[in-house]
Amino acid sequence: MLAHAIVTGQVQGVGFRYTAQQHAEQYNLKGWVQNQPDGSVELEVEGEDSQVESFLQKLRKGFSPSIHVHDIEVTTQQKEQGFRRFSIK
Repeated sequence: MLAHAIVTGQVQGVGFRYTAQQHAEQYNLKGWVQNQPDGSVELEVEGEDSQVESFLQKLRKGFSPSIHVHDIEVTTQQKEQGFRRFSIK
């Protein structure tokens, strides 16, 4: 499964990308995360369906107390991109 997400809230300058990378690696997911000029964060993760779903549940909670997710737009598809690792852009 491949999930693409746009996350808004207090998600820049609070370690969001690094924390997302740590969680993705815990769930053995591949993909990327990057800040957007509008203050949101965009990411893609791929891997086993259950692992992607678990990652997205953690993401909705904000990963840590300093991260405050207000909204998340997620789209999923079964076709994966074939990422080799999870990177911060």
